[in-house]
Amino acid sequence: MFKFIRKQIHDRLVERTIRRTRLVTKDGHCNIKFGTTEYHNHFAFLMDLWTTFVEIHWCFVIFLFAAAFTGSWFIFGLLWFSLAKNNGDFDVLQNSSESQQMKCLDNVNSLTTAFLYSLETQTTIGYGSRTLTGHCPSTVALLIIQSLMGTIINCFMCGLILAKISLPKRRAKTVTYSEIAVICLWKGNLCLQIRVANLRKSLLIGSHIYGKLLRTTITPEGETIILDQVNIDFLVDAGKDNLFFICPLALYHVIDKLSPFSEMAADTLQQQEFELVVFLDGTAESTSSSCQVRTSYLPREIKWGYNFLPVVSRTKGGKYCVNLSNFSKTEPAVTTPHCACCFNNEHNKELILHRHEREGIDNLGFDVIDLQTVVM
Repeated sequence: MFKFIRKQIHDRLVERTIRRTRLVTKDGHCNIKFGTTEYHNHFAFLMDLWTTFVEIHWCFVIFLFAAAFTGSWFIFGLLWFSLAKNNGDFDVLQNSSESQQMKCLDNVNSLTTAFLYSLETQTTIGYGSRTLTGHCPSTVALLIIQSLMGTIINCFMCGLILAKISLPKRRAKTVTYSEIAVICLWKGNLCLQIRVANLRKSLLIGSHIYGKLLRTTITPEGETIILDQVNIDFLVDAGKDNLFFICPLALYHVIDKLSPFSEMAADTLQQQEFELVVFLDGTAESTSSSCQVRTSYLPREIKWGYNFLPVVSRTKGGKYCVNLSNFSKTEPAVTTPHCACCFNNEHNKELILHRHEREGIDNLGFDVIDLQTVVM
């Protein structure tokens, strides 16, 4: 029992270490920190307050919402209180009708009533018990200032909440990648495949797919480059731009002689140190806002010699059905070369492709469709 608990603790520590080493998490967040202990200058964020407020967490937005209104009510309440006190409204006797007419505010005789009058003024509630008398010009000026400030705060907070609700990041949450990637033969080439699915029926217009391979390299001059970026081109059957992204798509990268994966093999892949970051840019059809969906894959999340299980089938009623339970599931490929160098050899390539065509690939559970009878 003790060994089992110790193993679980060890596995959790290893998992946390792996998560910390990612530059991009599986859900697309960047794991990076700017600045050092000697540099804590955050004035750059204050110069762009709107972006800072839009990007902060909801709990801070709610706190800012409450603090902005409550603080403005209290500050203007103090101003109303000081104005009434300086005018001598608190010293006026109730039975003195002459002095009663010279008051600046009616029924404002304490800090609490001044705060309530400030709240009623800024929110335009107007209960009617506390009012301006019109004898003091300063009260008219303060009323105008508070009304303008209340309008500005309302516009800012409503715009902030609307901006956070309509962030493109929320649309990106409905686009998901497969948990793993596979390397197998695809249309006569050795390819790295990744799946991506759009969980909404609304499309992403002008979608563009690309990838970056992040790794540490050493230049011929002996300089070590951390997080060196290498472009990875991804394609689908319809190309790489303007995708018809209505059902799950399989992205594939051809591992040729120019690919950084050409130096890897089935038994050396897990010993490599790199991170594959995949990007999908597009414009939401319903809101016309641009969004980017990101994810990353470590060597342990790439399976060599596997295929994805099919996810699209057709029901008896003629509708197409997407089974997302098989979205990240794989099965061993029938024929997969041991390495890209072996496959790129012309003689071996012909033998492997001939065997692949002869044996075929089993797509178990997929309903075969007669394309001549399909009515879209």
